[in-house]
Amino acid sequence: METLDLQQESIHQINAEKKAVTIPLYLYATVLASISIMVGLVWDISWHTSIGRDGLLSAPHLAIYFGGVLAGIFSGIRVLKVSFAGTPQEKEESTKFWGIFHGSLGALFCIWGAIAMLTSAPFDDWWHNTYGLDVTILSPPHTVLLMGMVMIQFGSMITVLSVKNRMRAKGIKDDKLNKELKLHFALASGFVLCMLFTIASEYLGRHDMHKALFYVVASIIFPLLLVAVSRSAPGKWGATSASIVYTVFLALMVWILPLFPAEPLLGPVMNPITNFQAFEFPLLIIFPAIAIDLITQKLGNKNSWLLSLIYGIIFLVALLAVQWPFGDFLMSEAARNWVFGTESWYFGANPNWEFRYAYADWMVTKGAELVKGLSIALAVVFLSSRLSIRWGKWMQNIMR
Repeated sequence: METLDLQQESIHQINAEKKAVTIPLYLYATVLASISIMVGLVWDISWHTSIGRDGLLSAPHLAIYFGGVLAGIFSGIRVLKVSFAGTPQEKEESTKFWGIFHGSLGALFCIWGAIAMLTSAPFDDWWHNTYGLDVTILSPPHTVLLMGMVMIQFGSMITVLSVKNRMRAKGIKDDKLNKELKLHFALASGFVLCMLFTIASEYLGRHDMHKALFYVVASIIFPLLLVAVSRSAPGKWGATSASIVYTVFLALMVWILPLFPAEPLLGPVMNPITNFQAFEFPLLIIFPAIAIDLITQKLGNKNSWLLSLIYGIIFLVALLAVQWPFGDFLMSEAARNWVFGTESWYFGANPNWEFRYAYADWMVTKGAELVKGLSIALAVVFLSSRLSIRWGKWMQNIMR
């Protein structure tokens, strides 16, 4: 009889632990917020190249602010609920801050990100009124805004990993929950990848694909995320899933935005247009991402320094092998259609520029300079991969 009672108690405890390991509501809100933020961001870039003039409450800005507010409110509600009405277990699985509040690390990132985004709004409005239109993506107010966006999306990643890691620690196996975690993680990490590309897009356009600098910049930012994601994701194909989300989202924005009318409201108008101009077609990151996942699966337990070198070499070789010839294709007649968006052109730029669909000599790195540039790229991708392995180990142990 006593044995039966112990078994029933054990069953009740297991069921209670399963109920405790669930996806918090704010994660769903954050995923929706991430979609809204990314749509607004790419739309805003297109707005600047198509219309020019915008205001604090333009449609793209509202989409961005909506995402920030949504993530911040739901994350804040979660923190307040756990702090003042949470169970002892919920508080134990949270981070205590300011002496009285309890919140998951993911929720805190989302709150900090939302504050940064909303702070950037009046800063950006003042910047425009003082200095006029932006000539670069990374203006000071945009940098604050982008940092806030990345924090919200990173908060989503952290939330998924904390749930996954608690499931692993408690020996809980739930196929349905695990599939949902994989989807959320793919979306969160994919949108971070979109954000990294957008931040560095001034160096990653089709006119840059034959420059050594293109591969140096790509080697700094992409492995830093992809290697960590590959090693910490709920499934075996973390980097590949993130790159699929990145590719599909940016391709959809290239195809959808030009369907809507737009005309320049600032001069001089050298390129008369009647519709929104597309943002950049996605890079072929999916190929090095697949290679990274395969390395993780086959060699994931090797020495970290050796593994960093393998990740770095394979990433750089794979990217160079696909992106260099793809740059030639994007300049060709075959790519001048709605699929690749290469006909989109800033309204203030000369549409008859001789290098609109061709590489000038100064756009191509050759000979010794190319060897030097790729050597630098190899060095930075090695360091980026090593840092990413360390970051991935940290994410594998997140419980709160």
